[in-house]
Amino acid sequence: MTMKLIILDRDGVINQDSDAYIKSPDEWLPIPESLEAIAKLNHAGYTVAVATNQSGLSRGYFDLKTLSAMHRKMEDLLSKHGGQIDAVVYCPHGPKDGCDCRKPMPGMLHDIGERVHANMKKVFFIGDTISDMKAATAAGVKPILVRTGKGKKTELILDENNFSHVPVHNNLMAAVDSILSIA
Repeated sequence: MTMKLIILDRDGVINQDSDAYIKSPDEWLPIPESLEAIAKLNHAGYTVAVATNQSGLSRGYFDLKTLSAMHRKMEDLLSKHGGQIDAVVYCPHGPKDGCDCRKPMPGMLHDIGERVHANMKKVFFIGDTISDMKAATAAGVKPILVRTGKGKKTELILDENNFSHVPVHNNLMAAVDSILSIA
């Protein structure tokens, strides 16, 4: 049996985003229904992973201990809904560092796929930015855009970035319902 894998962006998909960065567990606030959506995926037999750019580390806005605390909060809140995230992969680099992990590069998605031995052609990546859509395409996975976070602005520029084919949903729960309806 092939593993069913969904990869999610974090800020703007699972939790509220901020142009000033999410810098502490207190600032990490789940988007309504996002945790329930992840639990729904788990209950349907999906492995759920997160791929998130966290340049706040390289910018000095928070440290690894604080990032870990944010992820513990996410996991603790998620467990109350009967869900779990199987892997959290993050890029600590800034936009000018030239790494292959920072989205729009596909490094984090490839890393997750290799860890769980997934057939990447059957994997969905749900994000809210053009860099998420580009990373998904570069990794050979199916991109999905949500309107939460930066998604409403991103939706306006899908066509000019050659992503008119990308499904768009109001939030993570709507995207999950769509995926589960075709699975």
